[in-house]
Amino acid sequence: MRIIFMGSPDFAVPALNALADAGHEVVAVYCQPPRPAGRGKADRKTAVHERAEQLGLEVRTPRSLRSDEEQERFAALKADVAIVAAYGLILPKPILDAPKMGCVNIHASLLPRWRGAAPIQRAILAGDTVSGVTIMQMDVGLDTGPMLLTRKLMLERKNAGQVTEEMARLGADALTEWLSDPTSYRPQPQPDEGATYAPKIDKAEARIEWTRSAEEIERQVRAFAPAPGAWFDVNGERIKLLDAAVGNDASGRPGEVLDDCLSIAASSGYVRPLRVQRAGKNAMTAEELLRGFPIPKGTVLP
Repeated sequence: MRIIFMGSPDFAVPALNALADAGHEVVAVYCQPPRPAGRGKADRKTAVHERAEQLGLEVRTPRSLRSDEEQERFAALKADVAIVAAYGLILPKPILDAPKMGCVNIHASLLPRWRGAAPIQRAILAGDTVSGVTIMQMDVGLDTGPMLLTRKLMLERKNAGQVTEEMARLGADALTEWLSDPTSYRPQPQPDEGATYAPKIDKAEARIEWTRSAEEIERQVRAFAPAPGAWFDVNGERIKLLDAAVGNDASGRPGEVLDDCLSIAASSGYVRPLRVQRAGKNAMTAEELLRGFPIPKGTVLP
């Protein structure tokens, strides 16, 4: 099958690998252009870009697909289908209609719940216990197209990084299954009931508000690990909280350090940091942090 692959981050790499392993003809790979990253701000290629080059595939990195020229280049590939996984650009209707079988997306939620840019983080923040992936036929709406195949994933106490890795593998397996016999999977329209939107994460959401419950803060920690990292302020220094446990009994006011283990009171219950990170430092345990950065019992964090 002649396939165009469209994806950018690590999440999309297993799907690209699956296409190559299955022997499909990947006629072009579309991904986001290289952008400045790291301390030196040198241009860095996306994970998909790097993997595609390793596989010897043609890579295209347009900044938009809205021009007639780009749409004609896309259509000239005469693909059977385009596979999309966290590509990062809106696909205009001429792009959606160009492949014989249209464009098919690997979406990291059980649609119609969590349509949009950040389904994994939003599911964790909301306290969902189950999510999954949906292989869907794309239309002009935002993740509103018919569903072709779904696979469930238990979220448990996993953080966003762990869930993303598992979803990527699950999505690649589901895609392989669908491609093995596309005509046997009848498109199912998405129900209106249960539809929710997963907006892009704003960095301001990563600041911990101790007036929330301990359970809410723990979900916030998992949703933003490893990036951008939930954080709190101590004496003007930002401390990222990468992993935490919760307890039910707390006698202090929100933000108060309750003991020498850095347990911190929330509006209900308390949060006990397990792994933290100071700016410019490696991740460490709370015990390691306190050895060189004392936060005495009774301190009230903002």
